Amino acid sequence: MSSDADKLLKKHGKLIHLEDAAVLSHVQREEDGWVHNTLMLKGYDVPFKYQRKRRYRSLEGGRVNLTYYPELLNIGGLDFETMKVVRLRRS
Repeated sequence: MSSDADKLLKKHGKLIHLEDAAVLSHVQREEDGWVHNTLMLKGYDVPFKYQRKRRYRSLEGGRVNLTYYPELLNIGGLDFETMKVVRLRRS
């Protein structure tokens, strides 16, 4: 684990770090001047979400290291679990 990830994990107790995760799908969509990204990872049934100002090359089929925390979204009275990514690096 890198020192940047260590610092984040120590400072914010609810963060989780995942290394060398295989990306099954990567979707990018534009909304309100931001590019919203959604990753689906091998072995996880929950989407990993983050946003950027610009489009990025597809991560599909690659491996990533990420730091994230769980988040619940309420849509139409139903709760959906997602993971909010705060740090993403290609492995």
